[in-house]
Amino acid sequence: MSRARSAREDAYALAEPLLKAIREALPRQLLTAEFLRSSAPYLTGIFVVLAGIAASFQLGDARDATLQSAKQTLQLYADLTAEALKGETPASDDAWQASLAGALNTGATLNGRHVLLADRSGEIRAEAPLEPGGPEDILSYLGSGQPITTFGATAGVMELTLTDGTEAIATIRNLAKPDAQLLVFQPTDKALSSWNGNRRVELTILLCGGLLLLLLSGALLLPSPAPAAEEPDLLVEQLGARLPGCGLWRWNLATGDVHWSPAMYEMLGLKPSPHPLPVQVFAHALHPKDNFQQRIAELVQSGETAIDETLRLRHREGSWVEVSLRGHLTEDPKTGNAQLTAFAMLSKESAVQEAAEANARLRDAIETISEAFVLWDDRNRLVMCNSKYKQFHGLPDEVLQKGTPYETVIGAACEPVVRKRITVDRAQGGSRTYEAQLEDGRWLHINEGRTRAGGYVSIGTDITQLKRNERLLADKEARLRSSVAELHLSRRELEQQKQRLVDLAEKYALEKNRAEAANRAKSEFLANISHELRTPLNAVIGFSEVMQSELFGALGHAKYREYAQDIYESGSFLLEVINDILDMSKIEAGRLVLETERIDLVDLVRESMKVVSKAAEARGLTLNNHGPETFFIKADRRAVKQVFLNLLSNAVKFSREGGLVDVRLAQHRGEARITIQDTGIGIAEEDISKLGRPFEQVENQLSKSHQGSGLGLAISRALVELHGGNLEIKSRAGEGTQVIFTLPLRSRQPSLPLEKPVEEQKATA
Repeated sequence: MSRARSAREDAYALAEPLLKAIREALPRQLLTAEFLRSSAPYLTGIFVVLAGIAASFQLGDARDATLQSAKQTLQLYADLTAEALKGETPASDDAWQASLAGALNTGATLNGRHVLLADRSGEIRAEAPLEPGGPEDILSYLGSGQPITTFGATAGVMELTLTDGTEAIATIRNLAKPDAQLLVFQPTDKALSSWNGNRRVELTILLCGGLLLLLLSGALLLPSPAPAAEEPDLLVEQLGARLPGCGLWRWNLATGDVHWSPAMYEMLGLKPSPHPLPVQVFAHALHPKDNFQQRIAELVQSGETAIDETLRLRHREGSWVEVSLRGHLTEDPKTGNAQLTAFAMLSKESAVQEAAEANARLRDAIETISEAFVLWDDRNRLVMCNSKYKQFHGLPDEVLQKGTPYETVIGAACEPVVRKRITVDRAQGGSRTYEAQLEDGRWLHINEGRTRAGGYVSIGTDITQLKRNERLLADKEARLRSSVAELHLSRRELEQQKQRLVDLAEKYALEKNRAEAANRAKSEFLANISHELRTPLNAVIGFSEVMQSELFGALGHAKYREYAQDIYESGSFLLEVINDILDMSKIEAGRLVLETERIDLVDLVRESMKVVSKAAEARGLTLNNHGPETFFIKADRRAVKQVFLNLLSNAVKFSREGGLVDVRLAQHRGEARITIQDTGIGIAEEDISKLGRPFEQVENQLSKSHQGSGLGLAISRALVELHGGNLEIKSRAGEGTQVIFTLPLRSRQPSLPLEKPVEEQKATA
C-alpha cells in the first residue's frame, strides 16, 4: 500500500507542470475552434496515459486488498480448526484424519487452501484435501529456517515460497493437546484468482476505451466542410443580440429547419437553443387553425416576397401567444433554396394579456406571503398591498385602490398602539429596519426601503413567537447562571468540608494511634502483672491444699480447715481470672497462633460436659447432647475446648435450679453449627450488645450475684472468629439464653442429620 501511495504521489508531481501549462493556455485559446481541434489528440493521449497510471494504481491497491482478505480468511479457518482440535491425542492415522475432517468448517479447502496436521516430530498425520504421495513432514513443504514454524500463531500469516517453488501464504497453530502442529496454506495465484479476472476485464475496457478516444481525436484532425446553415445561424445570432425583445426568424423552406433568436424563445417561455428547430416541432407549436404553412406555399407559388401575418404560437405553460410576423422571401445565394427571413413581435392584445397575467401572478405571490406588504410609487400613491396589511391597519376596501394617496390611506387606517420601538438597523438611502411591540403584546419586525424608481416598500413580519422564545432563553440563561453560581458556592463549601474532614481524619489517626498504644500498654501491663501474680498465687493454692489435706498434722480447729478451703477456692478463682487475662492479652496482641488438627467435636463436647457436670449436679441441672456420633473438623483442639467450657460454664452458672442445658451439634451450609440452650435467667435485649466485649458484664459490681471477670464470652468470640466462624447470642429476660457459633469444616464431611438425638440414631442403627 505504501509503494502504491508513493508511486501515485510521483505521478501527481510529474503531471502538475503539464496541468499548470494547460490552465495557463486555456483562457487565451479556449474560444478558438482550431485550437480545440488541434489539441484534442494530445489531450486525449494525456488522458489515456493518466487513466493507465490510475488503473495500475487501482489494480495494485485491489491486489493488496484481495491478498489481505485471503490472509484474514486463512487465519480465521486456522483458528477455528485449531479450536475444534483441542482434546485427546488420536491413537491411529485414521483417527488423526477423522479428527481433522471433523474439525474443518465448510469451505475450508476451497480456492486451493490446504490443511496439514502433524505430530510433535513434524510428521504429517492428516491432511485435507488428501494427496497421496506428497511430502511426509512439514519441513518438506516449508523448508528449514522458516520463522513461522518457530513462532506459530504469533507470526500471523506470512508470504513465503514453498520447496517446490510455489508462492503461497501460510500460517501455523501449535496445539498443546494433542501435541501437534496445524499448517494451513494457500497458493498466492489461487488467492488472487478473483483479482486476476477483474484485472483482465479492466485492462480490456481501458485499451478499448483508449483506442476509441484516439480514433475520435484523430477524426477531429480531418478537414470537415463548413455547414450550409452556418451563415443563417450567425445572422440570427448577431441580429437577435442587437434587437432585444424582437424575435428573428430564418426558415429554410427546402430543409424545413427554423432558426430562432433567443428573444423568440423567451416569448414562448422556452430555453434558447443553438440548433435549428425541426419543422415537426415548429408545426406542433403553431395553432391548428392558422394554416401558416399553406399561406407560405401560396406566396411562393404566386411569386410574392413580402409577408405580413399574425399567427398564434403555443407557450410553454400551454397558453397561446399572438405574434405579428413581418418579413420577405429570399433565395439563398449559395444553395439556391428559398428561405423566409422575418421579425416577430407580440401583438398589442397579447402583450396586454401577458402583462395582466404577470400582474396577477405577482399579486397572488404577494397575497400568499405571511407578512404585511405595501408598495407606494414615487408620488406616495398606493401601488399594491395584501390582505395582511389591510387587517393590520383595519382598512376598508374602498381606500385600497391603486393610486390612492398616502394621506388618504393613513387617514382611514386604525393605527395600532405601539408600546415600544427598537431600531435594529439603519441603512443608507432611507431604508431602515426596526422592531415594534404593540399594546396587545405582539411584536413586529418591519423592513422599510426605497425602490429604484423612487417608490417606497414596507414589509412587516410577526415575530411574537421569536420574542417569546428569546425571553424564555433569557430566563433559562438567568436560571443557569444562578445554578452555576450556586454550584460554585457548593463547590467552595465542599472544599471547606473536605479540608475539615482531612483535619478530622488526621486527628482521628492520631487519637487512634494513641488508643492503640494505650491498649498495647494495657495488654502488656496485664500480661506482665499476670505473670508476676501467678507464681505467688500458685504457692498460696499449693499451701492451702496442704493445709486442707493436713499433710503434716491436724490443724487443731475446724475453722482452720474452713479458712483453708476458702483460700483454695479464692486462689483458684483468681488463677482462672489471671489465665483469662493472659489469653485475652495474647489475642489482642495478635500473638495467639492456632495449631489446627483433625478433631472430633463430639468428643470435645462430651469432655467439656464432664468438666461442668459436677456443678450441674449441685444445681440439679440436666445436660443433654444432640447430634451425630462423630463430627470431624480441622481446628485448634485447646481453643475449641476452651470455647465449649466457657459457654457451658456460663449456661450452668446462670440456669435456675432444676433447669436444662441443651447442646446441639449439626452441619449447616458447609459449616459446623453448635447451639447451647439454657433455661436460665436470660438477658435483656438492650444488654446483649454489651456481651462479648472484654470485662463487660450485664450486672454491675453492686448488684451482680455471680462471680466472673467478664472475659469468658470475649475470649470465646475471639477464638471462634480466629477460626473463621461466627458467634451469636439470642436471649430474652426470664426466658433463657441461646448461644450459636459456627466453625468452618476445612475438610469434606458426610451430610449430617440436623437436630437428631444420639439415642434416636442408635435406635435407627
